[in-house]
Amino acid sequence: MTSTLQYEELGAGSPLVLLHAFPLHRAMFAPQHDLAKSHRLLLPDLPGFGKSPRHEGWTVETAADALAAWLHELNITEPVVLGGVSMGGYVAMAFARKYPQGLKGLILADTRSEPDGAEAKANRNKSVATVKEAGVPAFFAGMLPKLVAPANEHLFVVLRQMAALQSPEGVSDALLALRDRPDATPYLKSINVPTLVIVGEVDALTPPTAAEAMMQQLQHGTLVVIPGAGHLSNIEAPTEFNTAITTWMKGLV
Repeated sequence: MTSTLQYEELGAGSPLVLLHAFPLHRAMFAPQHDLAKSHRLLLPDLPGFGKSPRHEGWTVETAADALAAWLHELNITEPVVLGGVSMGGYVAMAFARKYPQGLKGLILADTRSEPDGAEAKANRNKSVATVKEAGVPAFFAGMLPKLVAPANEHLFVVLRQMAALQSPEGVSDALLALRDRPDATPYLKSINVPTLVIVGEVDALTPPTAAEAMMQQLQHGTLVVIPGAGHLSNIEAPTEFNTAITTWMKGLV
């Protein structure tokens, strides 16, 4: 399979790949650029986001396939540390299911293993209609209060600008992929690499209870709860987020 994922690369050393949240793109990891001081930091845009072209009908499984193809094209043959925030976490879990040999470690941040229930699926469908009728900025305006803890207006402006860059088609495709993602919970027990679970203390979308539920299934899990942070803990509390990753990665062999 050929990948068309576009990406940013910083630093050198062992590969650390981070997958962005919905409906943003790789720029959300600007606060994590310091991690490139000790690792080869790779930040791809998922299908239809940022500079990556649209893949109509993509799923978290086909996104994982595209990720594997992209790593092959970069000639990365060693296992990588793969992390994802929210939607990125769903793709990371799919990669762990399909390509376990490609993992050195896994980071699941502000995400969950359970699929959408009936109400959540219905809300995804309504969101697709909103995106088509009113556009991405209007859709994101309704989503924003659930994404982050109360913060300064600068953060809201940055997130609005980032979301506004995404196409309605790409956002709609992703909503359907999120709606139809499988239950990853049964597969968590088979993950045999160290797994770091990060969650914001006041995450309203994937709360600490969801992180704790994943921890119960993981063989080698480490849980970090970031005080005061919401669903985008990497942006809201970058120092704490980066420290959690740096400290945990020191234990990887």
